[in-house]
Amino acid sequence: MEVLGKWLRLVNAAILGLHGRSAGVEKRKTTIFAYSAGMSATVPKVENASLKEVVNMYLADAARAEQGGGPSGVERQHKNKRLTARERLELLLDAGAPQMELGLMSAWGMYKEYGGAPAAGVVTVLGMVQGRPCMVIANDATVKAGAFFPMTCKKIIRAQMVAERVALPLLYLVDSAGVFLPLQEDVFPDTDDFGRIFRNNAVFSGKGIPQFSAIMGNCVAGGGYLPVLCDVLLMTEGSGLYLAGPALVKAAIGQEVSSEELGGAKMHAEISGTIDFREPNDEACLQRMRSLMAKHQVAKALAIAPNAVVEPSRAGSEVYDIFRGDLAKSYDMKELLECFVDGASFDEYRAEFGRSLMCGYANIGGFPCGIVANQRKMTERVLPGGKTGPSKSVNMPAVIYDDSADKAARFILECNQRRVPIIFVNDTTGFMVGRDSEQSGIIRSGAKMVNAMANCIVPKISLLVGGSFGAGNYAMCGRAFDPFLTLAWPSARCSVMGAGQAASTLLQIDLAARERKGEKIDAAMREQLLKAITDSYSQQQDIRYAASRGWVDRIIQPQDTRQELAFALALAANVPVTGELRTGVLQT
Repeated sequence: MEVLGKWLRLVNAAILGLHGRSAGVEKRKTTIFAYSAGMSATVPKVENASLKEVVNMYLADAARAEQGGGPSGVERQHKNKRLTARERLELLLDAGAPQMELGLMSAWGMYKEYGGAPAAGVVTVLGMVQGRPCMVIANDATVKAGAFFPMTCKKIIRAQMVAERVALPLLYLVDSAGVFLPLQEDVFPDTDDFGRIFRNNAVFSGKGIPQFSAIMGNCVAGGGYLPVLCDVLLMTEGSGLYLAGPALVKAAIGQEVSSEELGGAKMHAEISGTIDFREPNDEACLQRMRSLMAKHQVAKALAIAPNAVVEPSRAGSEVYDIFRGDLAKSYDMKELLECFVDGASFDEYRAEFGRSLMCGYANIGGFPCGIVANQRKMTERVLPGGKTGPSKSVNMPAVIYDDSADKAARFILECNQRRVPIIFVNDTTGFMVGRDSEQSGIIRSGAKMVNAMANCIVPKISLLVGGSFGAGNYAMCGRAFDPFLTLAWPSARCSVMGAGQAASTLLQIDLAARERKGEKIDAAMREQLLKAITDSYSQQQDIRYAASRGWVDRIIQPQDTRQELAFALALAANVPVTGELRTGVLQT
């Protein structure tokens, strides 16, 4: 195992070198492979398990993440006469109304040396308050007293960005001890760190996006700026708002002062004039916030669907019969779409051309949208011919060909003309390679599709159901291309390439280097090394790994896809599409 560990560290260094980076100048430690015995046992083997089995594995992980700091953390909150973050959300949000929790799997498997940070110690939910859609951000004080880890910052900033794109009110339930000091270098200074949250508070206020904040526990040091930068500030008795606590004040200037004198709710209400509403407890504070939201004229009600809602032609549960996670098996994407689009609403665009990508207009829950989806079955392509007439070839499943990329690019542009949002349904191994594909201009066609997608002015929603690999992820609106929301099934996988191909490539790089040095490696060690790399790479392409780092907003149950997309489209419809579509120089 020691040999394997040493070898993998060498591979990490080689990869960093191949990408032109020096490990010595990296701000954060980058580990390409972190192999440990038994690690792969926690990774769903999509190829060998049914979709239902993979979903059940995810639900068990999600249930653990929802527990936050566990029973001891809950007991500590209740002992301080405070509710937990999830108990507060239950009182704040409209009962029975739709809601989406984002980032539940944030920090999954991370920060183990510090005991972990389930859900990154913060709960972010798109939900309804007094009939108005809002983004609620609630510190979970059961996890390290609500301290900010690096992923806590990224999760909150992502929630702010989602709210900004559709002008949703932001409601902050603050209960945090501030920066997690052992990791301060990765929390404090950068554009995706702690200070960016406060910058966003100020900028959003300038844009007229409503922001409410309720201090319901600790709010110390730099974290104190978040609530004070909001439009409305509430505070409960027993909470504390100060730049330095009593102990630090005594150490710094020798002054002895109580917590209440320094930053209690009564002091801030009567003397400093910092807070707007002083409340006796959590329940009263949340009720006040609901009352204030009901009287807000900028916060809009959820958009109403412009078209009649028609039930889909297939039941949502049929996805389990249709979908195939194993790339060696195929399925018809059109059948999968029929499980969540309104019945008979799908108008397929250029159905006989560029068949490896399906494009079309549809309604979901009465909301119109465009859909770009990878076809997961073999399709036929008709090629131009001479005197003998056109010839035919076969398109491989899940692969994007040049003609389909051309079709998708034009379809995306037309969706922007129509001002309809676009849903990208990912299940792709990437673009076609090889001599014929290169000579047909696959790079040019792919660039055209990426350009059109990147410059969209309509909302984009990504749905990952299976593979989302390499440049295919980019073209299908990967995280780098500003999707409004990224949803994923537990069966999804995301990486630069599949685990098998990546492991073989990395092994060949090392073996070639050894051969140049005159070294030899026996077949047994070769197999051991290949398995170690494959297991590690499989862990990294697991969708939970992507979600833990904030590359996916929400992992959903497949049978609920229709409801999830309908709610996302309703939120996206809250703000009219403005601006002019500009693509710049477009490859033709």
